[in-house]
Amino acid sequence: MKKLTLLSLLAGFTFAVSAADTNAPFWLSRPLSLADSLNIALQQNPAILKARNDLEAQYGVVVQTRAVALPQLQATGQYKYTEARAIDSIPGTAVPDQNWTAGLRIVQSIYQGGKLVAAIKAAKVTKQQALAQYQTIIADTLLIVRLAYYDVLLNAQQIVVNQASVNLLQKELDDQQHRYDAGTVPHFNVLRAKVALGNARPPLIQSQNNYRISKNALANLLGYDLPRDIWDNIPLNLTDTLDSAPYPINLPDALQQALERRPELVALRKTEELQNLNITDASSGYKPNLQIFAGYNWLNQQFGAPPPGSPPGTPGPTPGLDQYLDGWNAGAQVTWNIFDGLLTHGKVVQAKALYQKSKTSVVEKSRQIELEVRTTYSDFIGAQEVLESQKTVQDEAEESLREAYARASAGTGTQLDVLDAETSLTTARSTQVQALHDYDAARARFERAIGMDFSQTTNAKP
Repeated sequence: MKKLTLLSLLAGFTFAVSAADTNAPFWLSRPLSLADSLNIALQQNPAILKARNDLEAQYGVVVQTRAVALPQLQATGQYKYTEARAIDSIPGTAVPDQNWTAGLRIVQSIYQGGKLVAAIKAAKVTKQQALAQYQTIIADTLLIVRLAYYDVLLNAQQIVVNQASVNLLQKELDDQQHRYDAGTVPHFNVLRAKVALGNARPPLIQSQNNYRISKNALANLLGYDLPRDIWDNIPLNLTDTLDSAPYPINLPDALQQALERRPELVALRKTEELQNLNITDASSGYKPNLQIFAGYNWLNQQFGAPPPGSPPGTPGPTPGLDQYLDGWNAGAQVTWNIFDGLLTHGKVVQAKALYQKSKTSVVEKSRQIELEVRTTYSDFIGAQEVLESQKTVQDEAEESLREAYARASAGTGTQLDVLDAETSLTTARSTQVQALHDYDAARARFERAIGMDFSQTTNAKP
């Protein structure tokens, strides 16, 4: 394991040098930990940004929902001109052909059959539901970022493993070529070493390609706009490593935590509350509505009184537009739909059905979450067991290769023994790296399944 780590450092140095040769923005080559990646994703990931916009839009829905319980202030105004011959007036009076009115009125609903209380509660629940939906998007996105980070680490290590294999086989080819030149081995040994070396190069090329692709994927998740003059290798400088730290799990506690914390389930429970409140809202149509109002009105004077002492029937002067009346008014009004063509009944039936559906959705999602927790738990245990099984395999493979070299040098072993030992060592190294990756990935999926919150991560490792 120490040799592989040294090779990793050398490979990292090579990548850092290639990064320095490009004109990349500073944020591409800066040290990037897993915690940094999560924090950057919270600020720049498109899915999270869109979810944040959806959250703001839901706030508008909250305001609209609550509006029914708040007083309404209305201002009105009107101006009208009427042709003189179309004006009907009382004899002895003059009616203006121009009229205007203006007023302010405040209306407050006092009782709407429970609709007001339901609206206030629904506004609060809608806000909680929107927040839970936002947290769901964050949790899903941060899981994807974590897995993408681990993929980059895996592919970087796979390059190291495959490069080490190519180096070993190149050394074997050089050794067999020297022996052939000295006449101690047949040309067949050289051909077999060349074939083995040729077979080892495609996995190296594939791992390099996977590394490039995984870094592009991570940069995309972090919301980076990559410079178009970077064609090949994005110079990301990841500082974390694949971690095999123990992670104890108590499945019953994990199941309980998932049912309490999973934001998807929280959102569905809020949906259930909203549907229950909708029944109250729909049922309010059976009951009367009571409103109180108060206002102040202005209107131009309509009739002009004749001057004092004028004979009967003498019309008064036409009032001007600047002559007006004004005053306060207040009152209450009640409306009650005795029969609305079964409209309210239909709304109640619909609301009750949707409420039952929402309850079923909560039960269904709870089962799905429990299944997800059990599945990710099983995957984690499997990854843990594989990792445990690989603890000594690499050391044993290295010892096997050393003995194969010794036996071949002493004439008691064959070239095939050496090639087999080299292949076994490469397989052991590759399996070890893959096992570390699968362990971390399984842990990340399990933590997502139980509703662990990583949105507030700063410098903590998972």
